[in-house]
Amino acid sequence: MPAQSKAQQKAAGMALSAKRGETPKSELKGAAKEMVESMTEAELEDFATGARKGKPEHKAKS
Repeated sequence: MPAQSKAQQKAAGMALSAKRGETPKSELKGAAKEMVESMTEAELEDFATGARKGKPEHKAKS
């Protein structure tokens, strides 16, 4: 399932970087911090990939 907003995609990218050891986990904030603990590397990669064009900056609240 790909991200629904640019913010989700950026958070997933940061979490993926930390999961792979490229970025220290201490640098993560907010959603990225939660994602790194709760999602697998494959799920994060799926969430972080794809085009950002046409996506809203933030997901609309329901």
